[in-house]
Amino acid sequence: MTTASDAEQEVSPDSGSKLRSLDGTLGRVVMAMAVVISLAHIWYNTVALLPDLTKSALHFAAFGVLCALVFPMTRARGRSARIIFAIDIAIAVILVASVVYLLINEVPLANRGFDYGFWDYAAGTAIIAIAIEFTRRTTGWIIPIIIVAGLTYVVYWGRFVGGALNFPGLSDEVLLLRSTYNEDGMFGFIAGISSSFVFMFILFGAFLVKSGAGEFVINIARAAAGRMIGGPGFVAVLGSGLMGTISGSAVANTVSTGVITIPLMKRSGFPARFAAGVEASSSTGGQLMPPIMGAGAFVMANLTGISYLQIVAVAFLPAFLYFLGIAFYVRIEAKRRHLKSADHDAPKVMAVLRQGGIAFLLPIAVLIFMLVEGFTPTYAAGYAILAVVAASWLTPNRMGPRKIVEALALGAHNMILTAILLVSVGLIVNVIATTGVGNTFSLMIAAWSGNSVLIAILLIAIASLVLGMGLPVTAAYIVLATLSAPALKDLILQTELVTVLAGTSAPGSLSAIFLLFTPDQLVEAAAAANVALAPEMAAALAAAVPAGEALTEAQAQALVSLLNVPDIAALAGDLQSQLLAPAIVTTALLSAHMIIFWLSQDSNVTPPVCLTAFAAAAIAGTTPMATGFTAWKIAKVLYIVPLLFAYTPFLSGDVAAALQIFGFGVLGVYAVIAAIEGHAEAPYPMFVRPALAAVGAALLWPGGLVLHIGAAAALIAFMVWNVTSGRRRTAEI
Repeated sequence: MTTASDAEQEVSPDSGSKLRSLDGTLGRVVMAMAVVISLAHIWYNTVALLPDLTKSALHFAAFGVLCALVFPMTRARGRSARIIFAIDIAIAVILVASVVYLLINEVPLANRGFDYGFWDYAAGTAIIAIAIEFTRRTTGWIIPIIIVAGLTYVVYWGRFVGGALNFPGLSDEVLLLRSTYNEDGMFGFIAGISSSFVFMFILFGAFLVKSGAGEFVINIARAAAGRMIGGPGFVAVLGSGLMGTISGSAVANTVSTGVITIPLMKRSGFPARFAAGVEASSSTGGQLMPPIMGAGAFVMANLTGISYLQIVAVAFLPAFLYFLGIAFYVRIEAKRRHLKSADHDAPKVMAVLRQGGIAFLLPIAVLIFMLVEGFTPTYAAGYAILAVVAASWLTPNRMGPRKIVEALALGAHNMILTAILLVSVGLIVNVIATTGVGNTFSLMIAAWSGNSVLIAILLIAIASLVLGMGLPVTAAYIVLATLSAPALKDLILQTELVTVLAGTSAPGSLSAIFLLFTPDQLVEAAAAANVALAPEMAAALAAAVPAGEALTEAQAQALVSLLNVPDIAALAGDLQSQLLAPAIVTTALLSAHMIIFWLSQDSNVTPPVCLTAFAAAAIAGTTPMATGFTAWKIAKVLYIVPLLFAYTPFLSGDVAAALQIFGFGVLGVYAVIAAIEGHAEAPYPMFVRPALAAVGAALLWPGGLVLHIGAAAALIAFMVWNVTSGRRRTAEI
């Protein structure tokens, strides 16, 4: 029987912490608690109607107790270990008592005007301190340091900071109030996401794993791709993509599929470092694959107000493009090394489907059907869990009471790190919301980027990499989205405004600007706001806009840039609502968040901190840092697709437009990868590489259908020549 200790090992790679041994009575107690916690979450997510504060606070208390038992305060042996265990039990008791006190005294505290007494201070302080400590145990020191810095900034040292970051400070009482009772605090909307959507889908994944879906994923990948040239590499790509539908962890993907795929790739002739890099980059893509997308899809839905179903619907083609990019690397490497498949024992597709396909496909179909029909993700996940159990009885791996209990325990264990993290990140979000740091950071991005979307994306990518060195990807996404998504959305909308204004006359409401400001005054106002405006352009706009003349693209760009000048923006009114359809504004918001979400994954494969690469290197027996650089190269599409989000309607929901972008994007990605590798279906002269890279860039560039068709024709001509020359060279040999 799988014990709680066994279950927790499936999540331990993400924690980086030494887990407590859960043998004997303690293991049985923890497992029983995990089962009860899972059942309680199912109950209040599908049946009961509890206040949001109650659900979030109890959610944290429950997983806090599990965290205290599973993650010890420090490593110890013998008598010291027993003392540490006693301290952890005491911390768990204090946490539960403090949460119960907080819930019971919510109304009395409000009735006395939130005048804090001793026990109010004690309970609030204990909850925050324990959250910080549990975050340290599960994720390391970085997030706790950020939380402490943020809380002390709000109360103390913010008043000593000059400029835009100066903050006069809050009292201890107000800080505790906002941290615990506020919608942006610990038990606010992010904790609500954790206790509902995220938990239910992680539990759904645990049931799939216990039903044999993990084995099915590997077998179906082997059946579909195992006998192809370089087949084991394709197995890694396909297996990790499918595993991403049931797992929210890139590292968990790596260790679960990598133990099979990496040895297969090495036996087929792939270098060990390349095999590890393929597995690491593929497993990172599991975070991008709908319907779970880690926890990002649920967080994004709540941050943007865009429905979860809409997000996962438009996220599929970009994720597919990412995996195709890795597959192209595998294909080119296999061709370069003249490899054949080493997986001669790969099963047949129909045999795999008969043995276990129904247990994987039916629950996914139930989930998608219910989401399409308008059920909430939480409710849909509940029924999908029932579908897993029912479908398992149509396979040899039937889920009886024993496996159901194990799945309930596994789901709770897999949720510990995420629950603690998302509740604690609420403290950071509360600081950002309270101080207005998010608006300041957005203004800084707009200023540093010079109103360039490309430079803004580069700045966000750098910030994401730095944050990702210490934060899990979900936390990095939340922090970056809170800080920079508004600025990035506005920059994308500015690009849309330029497109709308170019070739047409400006709205009559803008004429007032050029009646109240002379061209010289416009130049001065723009310079004061760090907006570049040439005197000649100011004069041209002053002549064209009041006269209702059609604007050139340069004039449209200059006019939109002027909207970053506060005085002019106030006179212009909400130009976005005048000229842009609501769907365009929604797409810009979704694109901004999706760009940040994709870039937040790069720390998984980018040195110096690249956890998936390190995990894959341990399996492959390769140098971790060198494996990280290989994974970073293979995951290049991770940086290409965000540019498509920014400059094309890839996420607009227009199926025809998305398929067109995807189709040319596939060709463009192949061309770029072939140019990087200096090899396609066969080797080619080095002087061709720049031309091939240009063809790839043209296919990805938002330059119109004619450009794309011409570039596609050039790529097809190159491929015909490349294959023909390769065959000729082989015949000569």
